[in-house]
Amino acid sequence: MTTQKDKLLSQIQTYAEKDVVLAFSGGVDSALLLRLLSLACQKTDRQVYAVTFHTALHPQADLSVARQLAQSMQTPHHVLEINELENPRILENPPDRCYHCKKMLFEKLWKFARMRQIDTVLEGSNKDDLNVYRPGLRAIQELGVKSPLAQCGVTKAQVRQMAAEYGLSVASRPSVPCLATRLPYGSPIDTELLLRIDAGEQFLRNLHFKNVRIRVHGDVARLETDPEDFPRLLAHREKILRQLRDLKLPYLTLDLEGFRSGSMDVGLTDGE
Repeated sequence: MTTQKDKLLSQIQTYAEKDVVLAFSGGVDSALLLRLLSLACQKTDRQVYAVTFHTALHPQADLSVARQLAQSMQTPHHVLEINELENPRILENPPDRCYHCKKMLFEKLWKFARMRQIDTVLEGSNKDDLNVYRPGLRAIQELGVKSPLAQCGVTKAQVRQMAAEYGLSVASRPSVPCLATRLPYGSPIDTELLLRIDAGEQFLRNLHFKNVRIRVHGDVARLETDPEDFPRLLAHREKILRQLRDLKLPYLTLDLEGFRSGSMDVGLTDGE
């Protein structure tokens, strides 16, 4: 019986028959695709272009991770500097913000591809992404960008398993989505606040907390981490308080439900 991995490898081999552009964030999904494409393109003497978006809304650490990964795979790496906040619709932070953002980013990526006469652009959404609120997927589909992991039914757990099999350093790296997900929809995006949130989350990751989010609701910062890490977080309470005072918010709370990906999306559907 054909497995999802077999389907994926076959699909990758098909894409590698021509030069291809990959949206490469440095996360485990796009890292696995880059590894597979690099290996396949070696056989076909074609080129994979790994392209990372460097923007106001992406965590600063992502670019460094992406560069290191591309270098380890001996793959040329390209960076597109894009300011999404030039788009007033994105700046307003509506519930479909991700649609407008992905559309802007991937239109730029298609321009990059067409300048090189390339007609295939890939990205790393997986099967699990199809089952949660992801308005950005609509923009990806409208623009004709391919999502081989999702198309082949590969789940996040399977991505991590394959990434480990191929020796990728990010196999267990937690997902770090767009920083705008730290603010409630309808709350205008404040770039200075997002930079402070990014620094605060990086501080917590340096303390070896795996999954962390700092969600800001007005004057309140709501800290999410895995429940099993609550005792250790409280043991570092004073150190964390000192650091997170840089958020310049009067109230810091710990969410007793713990880390939840997409916790700002409760009650939303792709139809909204």
